[in-house]
Amino acid sequence: MSPKEAHREFSARDAKGPLAIEDYGIISDCSTAALVGRNGAIDWLCWPRFDSASCFCALLGDRSHGRWLIAPTGETLRVSRSYRGETMVLETIFETSTGSIALIDFMPVNASASSIIRIVEGRAGEVSVSMDMTLRFDYGSSVPWVTRLDDGHAIVAIAGPNLAVLRSTVGIRGEDDLSTAADFVLHEGERAIFVMSYGESYRAPPEPVDAEKALETTLAFWSEWAKRCGYRGHRREAVIRSLLTLKALSYTATGGIAAAATTSLPEQLGGERNWDYRFCWVRDATLTLEALMGAGYYDEAKEWCNWLYRAVAGTPQDLHIMYGLAGERRLVEWEVPWLPGYQGAKPVRIGNSASNQLQLDVYGEMMDVFHLARMGGLADSPVGWSLQCGALDRLATIWSEPDDGIWETRGGRRQFTHSKVMAWVAFDRAIQDCEEHKLDAPLEKWLAIRDDIHQMVCDQGYNAKCGYFTQSFGSSELDASLLMIPIVGFLPVDDPRVAATVAAIERDLLKGGFVARYHTEGGADGLPPGEGVFLACSFWLADVYLLQGRDDEANALMDQLLALRNDLGLLSEEYDPRAKRQVGNFPQAFSHLALVRTALGLHRNEPLRNQLEAGGPAG
Repeated sequence: MSPKEAHREFSARDAKGPLAIEDYGIISDCSTAALVGRNGAIDWLCWPRFDSASCFCALLGDRSHGRWLIAPTGETLRVSRSYRGETMVLETIFETSTGSIALIDFMPVNASASSIIRIVEGRAGEVSVSMDMTLRFDYGSSVPWVTRLDDGHAIVAIAGPNLAVLRSTVGIRGEDDLSTAADFVLHEGERAIFVMSYGESYRAPPEPVDAEKALETTLAFWSEWAKRCGYRGHRREAVIRSLLTLKALSYTATGGIAAAATTSLPEQLGGERNWDYRFCWVRDATLTLEALMGAGYYDEAKEWCNWLYRAVAGTPQDLHIMYGLAGERRLVEWEVPWLPGYQGAKPVRIGNSASNQLQLDVYGEMMDVFHLARMGGLADSPVGWSLQCGALDRLATIWSEPDDGIWETRGGRRQFTHSKVMAWVAFDRAIQDCEEHKLDAPLEKWLAIRDDIHQMVCDQGYNAKCGYFTQSFGSSELDASLLMIPIVGFLPVDDPRVAATVAAIERDLLKGGFVARYHTEGGADGLPPGEGVFLACSFWLADVYLLQGRDDEANALMDQLLALRNDLGLLSEEYDPRAKRQVGNFPQAFSHLALVRTALGLHRNEPLRNQLEAGGPAG
C-alpha cells in the first residue's frame, strides 16, 4: 500500500459519523470549547465563542462537515485517556504493536488569540502517526480558501469573516478532497506539535504560539484554580471535575455560563428532541451560585451574579428564561438542512425559540439567587433591589396565568404546579430580604400574594384522589420537578402530601433506578416518547432523601449517578438506561451543578443556606 493509499484509509476512519457521546472529552479556553473523541478526533469546535458557528461539525454529521483527526496510522490495540491532574489538559494514550504515543490536547486560557494545541509525544518504541484535518466553517457549509504561510509547515484558511492558521513542526500538505494531511514517525521522547489559532480574516494571522510554554501556563492556570476549592470530602474527585467542567463552560469576558458546549445532541437517540444549549439559562442561577459559593469560588459567583443583573436588566415585561453569553435576547431558532444530525437525529437546531416562552419559575430562580448572594455577602448591584421590585410587580399580575413550564414543552401552556411553587419562592425570598435588610417594598401586598399562591397550589396542585401533587392543576400526571417542593421550603419534607408525592415519584418515574422528568408516552410535549432519564432529577431525589433522613439511600443513589459519568468524569443532560448511553447535550452544566450541590449536602448533611447564614462555605 502506497503512503497516499494508507493515508486515504486512515482519513476514512470513523468517517461515517460521530462516536458515542460519552466517548468525548472537553477542552476549553473559557471562551469556547472543543470536543475530542477517544479516537483522537476533534469533532466539534465553534469559534470564537461557544455559540458561534462551528468549524468542526462531524459531531452532527461526518468528516465532510469538519474534523481534525490525529492518531496512529495503523491498528491501535488500546486507548486510555485522562485529564492531567486537576486541569482541563486532556491526554490520550494510543498503544500499538510497535509502540505508544500520547496525544496532549488543550486550549490556552487568557491568550491573545483562541488556539487549540495538539502535542503528539512518543512514549515507547516507534509509531507511525497521521494527521487529517477537514476544516469547514459555518456548520460544515463553507470550504475555506487555503494558502501556505511559509515553508510547508503552516497554512492559512479563510472563509468570509473567519480565519484559521495551522502551524506544525512537521510537513503538512493539501489533499484532493480539500483537506490537510501529515504523516510522520515518532520514537520515544520525540514530539510533533500542531497549533491552530483563530482570527478575523480582515486582520493579520495570529502570531505563533510557544506550545511548550503554553502547556506549562495552562496546567498552572487550571491547577491553581482547582486548589481554591474548599470541598475536602471523599467525593472530591467528582466535585472538582464537575467544577472544572463548569469553569470550562464559562465565558470569561462576561461571567456567563453556557448550559452546554453543544447543540442538537438528542435526548432520544435518533429522535427529534434536539435543542441548542449554548446559552445561559436563568434557571441554572441558583444551582450555579450554590455550587460556586459552596465550594469557595466567590469571585466566579460574583461574576455570575453580575452577568445575571446585566442580562435581566430592562423592563419587567421583557424578562427571558435564557440569554446569550453576553446577555443577548434574540436567540432566533432555525434548522440546518444540510446536516444529518448526531447519528441521524434530525433536525439540527441553531438558536432556541424557547427563549420567548413564559416560564414563571424563572422569577423564583432569579429572586432566590439574589437572596443567596446577599446571604453569601456578595455586593449588591446598585440597581438590584429596584430591578427585583419591578420583576415582582410584573409577577404579581401574571402568577395565576398558565405558562410553558420548567421543561419548555411546546404542547401549549398549562397551570404547572412547579411554576406556581417557584412563583411562591420569588415572593418568599424577596420578603425575607426585605425584612432582614430593611429594604423598601410593598411588604403587605407581597405577603398576601405569597399566601394566595400557597393556597392555590395546595388546593389545585394536590390531587386528593391520587394522593399526591401533580404536574399541572387538574391532572393525575407526576413530574420530577415536584421534588423541589421540600427543597425550596414550600412545604416541610415530613408533610404527608410531600411524602406521598415522593413515594409516587419513586414508584412511577424511576427508570432503571433513575428519575425520569415525567411520562413522555402521553405526548405532553408534542413530541414522540422515548427520552432518557434526566440526570438532575435523580440528584434532586438524593437531596430529598437527605432531607428525609434517608442518608444511606441518598449516598447509594449518589454513587449510582457517579457511575454514569464517562471515564473523564463528564455527564450529559440525560442517560438512556436501555441503551446504557449518555444522551442530550454534553457536557451539561445542569447535571454537574446538581452533582456538586448534592455532594456538598451529603458532606455536611445540612442545607447550604444554613452554612451561608453561619458565615460562609463549608469545607
